[in-house]
Amino acid sequence: MGRVLAIGNFDGVHLGHQAILSEARKLAGPDGTVIAVTFWPHPTSIVRPSETPALLCRLSDRVRLLKAGGADEVSIVEFTHTLASTPPQDFVERVLCSLHPSDVVVGENFRFGVGAQAGGQQMSDYAQGRFQVTVMPLLAHQGRISSSRIRTALVAGDVEQAAGMLGRFFRYQGIVVLGDQRGRELGFPTANLTVPDRYACPADGVYAGYLHWESETWPAAISVGTNPTFDGDTRRVEAYALDQCDLHLYGDKVGVDFVARLRSQMRFSSPQDLISQMNHDVEATRKALTSTPGRS
Repeated sequence: MGRVLAIGNFDGVHLGHQAILSEARKLAGPDGTVIAVTFWPHPTSIVRPSETPALLCRLSDRVRLLKAGGADEVSIVEFTHTLASTPPQDFVERVLCSLHPSDVVVGENFRFGVGAQAGGQQMSDYAQGRFQVTVMPLLAHQGRISSSRIRTALVAGDVEQAAGMLGRFFRYQGIVVLGDQRGRELGFPTANLTVPDRYACPADGVYAGYLHWESETWPAAISVGTNPTFDGDTRRVEAYALDQCDLHLYGDKVGVDFVARLRSQMRFSSPQDLISQMNHDVEATRKALTSTPGRS
């Protein structure tokens, strides 16, 4: 009965991360335990704060996705300046051996120890027969799958490419806030989410996707941006659940899945022009969702 560690930062829990979890599950066997070891906050925020990336998901969602991917437990290791300056052998002794693994699975780009100087081979050497190390090759989807490439795709508004690397639609989650109420006035009431800089979000524009609330899922036309027609200055995700005009979700957590990009953000000369375009966007959303296979 194995006790297997799957180690990584796991931001986004993309297909490459899922392959690591799958291998760990295979090694643990049906009666073994898989422990996903992840780091918080993002290591770059400690060692190179000015280069801290926008996160693909919140920590609570990362934990949920890791468990959905096969982890029985998730161990969150606090990443500190002390950990960043820990020699590789000490990292193995203090962090890994304390969890008593029979096996450890990492991706081939996993680095650890002071200066990120060590990888899977060095980990195997330092393990000294106490556990086995499996190094997984990187997966590819139109290039190497990585959290950084997913962020780049989102910045470009290429939510289809992001989904290809995640193995599911990119989901932006947050608490519904009170907006300007203009969508309701125009006949398209939206669930509004703020967009903090620390979290990744697709480029400004209009998208087809889904709005998730509790056990409900609705097709949705989604706008990302500042609402330039009304001189807005706050960036938001605004999701209109198609044909749902009486939803009251303020203060609730929702998820917004991005399926396909429909158009860029535009400024309209009048509210009527905007309403006309929004009607077109709704129909384009229906068409896009009909032609796009679903992903869990």
